[in-house]
Amino acid sequence: MASEGNNPVDVLTARALAAVVPDPMVVCDARGAALYANPAATNAFGQIPRGSILAHKFRTPEMQQLIGNALKQRRAGTIDYVERIPIERVFKVAVMPVDDGSGLFVIHFKDQSETRRIDRMRADFIANASHELRTPLASISGFIETLRGPARNDEKARDNFLQIMQTQTARMARLIDDLLSLSRIEMKPYARSDEKIDVVQIVAGVVESLGHLAGEYGVQVNLERPDKPVLIPGNRDELIQVFVNLLENACKYGQSGGRVDISISAATGGPTPEIAVAIRDHGPGIAEEHIPRITERFYRVDVESSRVKNGTGLGLAIVKHILTRHDGRLTVRSKIGEGSTFTVHLPV
Repeated sequence: MASEGNNPVDVLTARALAAVVPDPMVVCDARGAALYANPAATNAFGQIPRGSILAHKFRTPEMQQLIGNALKQRRAGTIDYVERIPIERVFKVAVMPVDDGSGLFVIHFKDQSETRRIDRMRADFIANASHELRTPLASISGFIETLRGPARNDEKARDNFLQIMQTQTARMARLIDDLLSLSRIEMKPYARSDEKIDVVQIVAGVVESLGHLAGEYGVQVNLERPDKPVLIPGNRDELIQVFVNLLENACKYGQSGGRVDISISAATGGPTPEIAVAIRDHGPGIAEEHIPRITERFYRVDVESSRVKNGTGLGLAIVKHILTRHDGRLTVRSKIGEGSTFTVHLPV
């Protein structure tokens, strides 16, 4: 049996332990000079040469005070530290003295950026959802008050107000349905299906089912499709939802162009074979600065136009999440005055 002195734990060095820690970690001496920075610290903050003064490397007042207190009082402390270059990152920084009489300190950085981002998204989502529901509720409340008062005996006004209230109620129902749909999708973002489905059949079925909507908007839908089925693994209902959302948007927001062109073709040039379904409208188009954000929840290029057309601001967010579940992606090309093309790329 090996003696206690030969225990592998006894021969581990502080440097070896720090090197395998996934978070940035810096060991410094009693002067605040760096003795060792692990690879994670080098990746996060660049080179931290041995002997460099850490107070010169991290110049925010919070870090200066944290390091200063640790050196003077030899006590542990924590702060939130923000790096804004090249991108904003938030760290929970802890300074801890090494209790072995050496006078050394360990500075540990825990990246909180993703947690903060999710918290902001959650807060924004709740605020946006509340705002979207509050607007029709306020409208309905106002009409009820009017119907119980000045318009109590006005039959024409009553019919008009009831129609508006029905429209607002339907809008809230659509918003709640979209919220629930988005929530269900996000619960299992990478759930896969072994079902083989025919993309051509799905797109053709969506075109047929939305024929009445296209007619209402005066839009002719042209479908260019392969002669043979194109089978991919996926969830039929979710992919139907993708193409319904995209075709509805094309009819509503590209109405002025009078037609929507849909093509289904094999995409080449990528690392894996894929099928591309392009839905092109000939409407007013989307300004370039909006394109990177149009799949965000509640983001609208034109708020008033979207509300008039009964948009919830969640359709493209749902499309993006469903395609992520299918290892697919959405690309958008658009120019003002030339319409927009939304292309769904799905691996075959």
